[in-house]
Amino acid sequence: MNFKGMVKPRDEPRQVVKGRFEVKKYIEDEHLAFGWASVAIRVNGEQITDWHDDMIDPEDLEQAAYNYVEESRDGGEMHLRGGVAHLVESVMLTPEKLIMMGVAPDTFPTGWWIGFRVTDQNVWEKVKDGTYKMFSIEGEALRLEVHG
Repeated sequence: MNFKGMVKPRDEPRQVVKGRFEVKKYIEDEHLAFGWASVAIRVNGEQITDWHDDMIDPEDLEQAAYNYVEESRDGGEMHLRGGVAHLVESVMLTPEKLIMMGVAPDTFPTGWWIGFRVTDQNVWEKVKDGTYKMFSIEGEALRLEVHG
């Protein structure tokens, strides 16, 4: 998945940012895999710092999710090749949206939930056997220093 302008950058412009979240469920006979694309805020209100020491503000993640759905919907393999999956489900969960749904605002983290239909058999086998156990997002952003 490729995104533009999705994180609050920190040091150098146009750094590629990647985040990884576990595949939570897959439906074998339909080649469907579901999980969090990215989580900005935990249920307890803590903003997440990812493996690359980056944070994504919820409004930036939400805009990136909308841009991805509008412009791409293509799933790739290890950021090296595309065309191995198609987005079939996407929802950006925020406390405000949860309230509108009649759900307590602290029920889910503030994040982006996705589902893909994997069309490449080799990639699907790697999802099933656990070789590919998480989603990884990628994007470009300007980094801004965050002072605690």
